[in-house]
Amino acid sequence: MSWTYVYSTAIIEVMNTYDKILAAALKVLEEEGGAQFSTRAVTSIAQVTAPTLYHHFGNADGLLSAAIVEAFKQLFESKIAAVESPIPEMALRQGWDDYVRFAAARPRIYAAMMGRLLEGAHIEAADQSYQALVQNVQRVAAAGKLAVSAEAAADLVWASANTASWLYVTSQIRKAPPPQPHVVDLIRESVMQIILIPMPDSGSK
Repeated sequence: MSWTYVYSTAIIEVMNTYDKILAAALKVLEEEGGAQFSTRAVTSIAQVTAPTLYHHFGNADGLLSAAIVEAFKQLFESKIAAVESPIPEMALRQGWDDYVRFAAARPRIYAAMMGRLLEGAHIEAADQSYQALVQNVQRVAAAGKLAVSAEAAADLVWASANTASWLYVTSQIRKAPPPQPHVVDLIRESVMQIILIPMPDSGSK
């Protein structure tokens, strides 16, 4: 599944007004980020008037909040739709990769999402996304593969996924290209080595 959400004018025009404005808001947020988020840009893309936008979303922050909630929903829905490995530790890796891939493809939206959580917002889809991680960790624990507690494992996996994600967000600040795939893999596997019981050496007797 591609993480590139490009809303063409033709697609937006066939949506109902609420969805049309929301789609345009996501496009602006993805291209400009939260700091440059502009209702004027949204109304231009959605081809609606400012009073229409305010009728549906109240104000600019209401629209921004709705766009961020929708982004979390898209992240969670992608996790639900993903085909996971029946091997618990592989499913845990896949979930980690899916999360980081979202941030890599949509760094400005990811930054806005995390910023809104840091402001204290409660977003159900964000909770659901985290619970999907917890469930994967619990499956690994049930299989007897965890070297640490399930709580510690969930914290470490969550922290490492966000660490890798911020490398994409901050590449411009660091005047560096996005991280190379092998660097992201190293971050993931470093935490997996900590939380997983090592596989027996096939050469040992």
